[in-house]
Amino acid sequence: MSPLRELAHAKINLYLHVTGRRDDGYHLLDSLAVFAGAADELRLEQGAGRGGHVGLRIEGTFALGLQDDCADNLIVRAGALLRAHVGPERAHRLPDVDIVLRKELPVASGIGGGSADAAAALRLLLKAWGLSISRADLMALATRLGADVPVCLDQMPARMEGIGEELTPAPALPPCGMMLVNCGQSVSTPQVFKSRAPGFTPRAGLPARWDMLADMVRDLSAQTNDLQDAACAICPEITTVLDALRAAPGCRLARMSGSGATCFALFDSPEAAQAAVPVVRQGKWWVWAGDLCRTGARLESPTDSLPA
Repeated sequence: MSPLRELAHAKINLYLHVTGRRDDGYHLLDSLAVFAGAADELRLEQGAGRGGHVGLRIEGTFALGLQDDCADNLIVRAGALLRAHVGPERAHRLPDVDIVLRKELPVASGIGGGSADAAAALRLLLKAWGLSISRADLMALATRLGADVPVCLDQMPARMEGIGEELTPAPALPPCGMMLVNCGQSVSTPQVFKSRAPGFTPRAGLPARWDMLADMVRDLSAQTNDLQDAACAICPEITTVLDALRAAPGCRLARMSGSGATCFALFDSPEAAQAAVPVVRQGKWWVWAGDLCRTGARLESPTDSLPA
C-alpha cells in the first residue's frame, strides 16, 4: 500500500463566548472556527501484522517532548476507539499501520493542533482500513477524543456550540489573509477557565454571509474571546504579541485564539499578511502567514461496514 497522507490544519477561533456551564462542570461555548493553511502532516503506511495496532513516530519542528508519550497520543487513541467500534471479531482483520506525525504546529497553543491530528488520524484510518461509519457515530467517536475534534474532521468553517460538538455552517467568508503568532509559552486551558472573569456572554448574532472583509471585521469586533484577558494575565507576552499584530501594516483585526497563547490577525489578502511578517516577528516567536484552508470537505459515511 502506498503511503496515505493527511494535513491537520490549525483551527482558529475568530471569537469565543462562554455562554454557560453544565452541571458536570463543562463550559458551554459559542465560537466561529476557521482553518488556516498552517498544518501538521500525517503519513500512514501499512504494517506487517494484523489486529489494527497503530504505531506512531513524531518528527518535525515541535516534536521535542512528544516522542516519549506516543502511547497516550490522541492519534493512537483514535485507532483504539475505531477498533473498539468495529468490535473484536472484525478488528483482528484490520492491518496494523504506522503513522508518522510531522509536528509543525505549536503544542498546547489554542489552535487545536492535537485535535486536528486526531481528526486527521481518523480520516486516514477510515481509508486504510476500508471502514464506513455513520456520521453520527463518527462524530460521537471524535467527541470522545476531545471537544475540538469534531470540527477538525471536516476542516471547514463552522460555528461551534455546546462544548464544541454542536456544529452548524459558518457564514460565507470573504477573501482575506491571516497571520498566526505564538510566543513559545504554553498556557494551561483549565487554569485559563478557572481564572476568567465570572459570568457568561450571550450567543453572537451572525449574518448568513460576509461579502467584504470590512463587514466581517465590523461584526467580529463586536464579539470577544472571553478567555483572552485571563490568558494575558497568566502569560503577559500574549499582550506583547497582540500589540505587535495590531501595529502591523494592514492588520484589520487581532485577537487570541482559543485559550491561547496563539494569536491571529486578519489582513486584506494572504500577500498582505506575508508582507507584514518581518514587522511582527520577534525573537523565537513562531509566525505563519497565508490563506485560510479552503480545501476541506464534509465527511459522509452513511453505513457501517467492513470489507472482508
